[in-house]
Amino acid sequence: MKADTRALAAKGLAEVALRGASLRDVMERSAPRLADPRDRALLMALLSEGARWWLRFDPAVDGLLEKSLRHKDPAVHALLVLGLVQLEILELADYAAVAATVEAVRALKRPQLAGLVNAVLRRWQLERESLLAKLDARPQTRHAHPAWLAAALARDWPLQAEAVMAADNAEPPLMLRVNRRRSTREALAARLQTAGYTATAHPWLSDALVLPHSSDVTRLPGFEDGLFAVQDGAAQAAADLADLHDDLRVLDACAAPGGKACHLLERADIDLTALEFDAPRAERIRQNLMRLRLDAKIVVGDAGAPKGWWKGRPFDRILLDAPCSASGVLRRRPDVRLHRRESDITAMHAQQRRLLSALWPLLAPGGRLLYVTCSVLRAENEAIVGELLAAQTDAQALAFTLPAGQPAALGWQILPGDGDLDGMYYAVLQKSR
Repeated sequence: MKADTRALAAKGLAEVALRGASLRDVMERSAPRLADPRDRALLMALLSEGARWWLRFDPAVDGLLEKSLRHKDPAVHALLVLGLVQLEILELADYAAVAATVEAVRALKRPQLAGLVNAVLRRWQLERESLLAKLDARPQTRHAHPAWLAAALARDWPLQAEAVMAADNAEPPLMLRVNRRRSTREALAARLQTAGYTATAHPWLSDALVLPHSSDVTRLPGFEDGLFAVQDGAAQAAADLADLHDDLRVLDACAAPGGKACHLLERADIDLTALEFDAPRAERIRQNLMRLRLDAKIVVGDAGAPKGWWKGRPFDRILLDAPCSASGVLRRRPDVRLHRRESDITAMHAQQRRLLSALWPLLAPGGRLLYVTCSVLRAENEAIVGELLAAQTDAQALAFTLPAGQPAALGWQILPGDGDLDGMYYAVLQKSR
């Protein structure tokens, strides 16, 4: 592997961790600069694991330096974090990891710091056990979670908090959702296996195939033909809970990038409106619909202000995948732990309440509203649903169970790692006739 791959990763990680850039955007911008697929794979691993473990190794790097490089040379600081990630997480050979990281300093045009980088990594190796013990003494650095989130997990899920944070730091499987309008799960699994990929049917999600490791999905057979989409199993449960049949009018509010909307369309012949506030994100819905050969009405508008887009005809089903902390999907979106702040949660509560209360009048009598978040925080989940039930006498929470997760005070909570799934909350609300 080339040293410039690590230099590119260091620049990208500095953008993500120190400047608030999106990990996905940095990956999409950086990967095309590397021609060799092996270099691209290393880049992705470094960026992903660097973001995942930043809160553990960022303070460790500061402790190994007399003067922090975080502001003076952010890319070199990030490179040192990646050096520790290579040694401790990716478990690359010590000599190769150190030598290649030192060489990357030169690619960053900081040759004068090569000796410092070498000395820092060598010191880590010499003092490894005592340094790791210090990091393990605090939940924030032990599990690489922000202190506020570690405290919230301990409060909301005292028996499961440690397991949740451990699951957040494990590599998730790659889960595909077979487009049943264009293929069968058995046929796609056979096609993948012929191409050398291991794909197994999920035990209880009827459209899901599981691959053990991440891959460039655009290179998988059937991608261009729209035979499948990438979607974690926890998100795939929405289609089952929606209780679909043909000819229903369905609203997917906050629909981008369109994964759940497409799944609903694959399940039944429905009249679906995909609503999205942000126009560029609405374009992603259109792209996904086109690739999967599906059709829906895409509307750009605010779900919390229906007067701007609703024509007055009620919907039989409403899916509200509400904006939330994303605290349930840290294993797939490790940069969320770097960007989310405790102060964000209050604003999200207000948004969730606003959206749910605005959409409830749009539901037809006897209809079903599915409230979903990818959060594990009770205040974003059963607390919001409870407020609606208290305010709306025609609202009833339906009881249900899923093979993974546990009942919440209202609805159902899948915690990260339950059934090897992402964290997801569901509540099913029915309007009286």
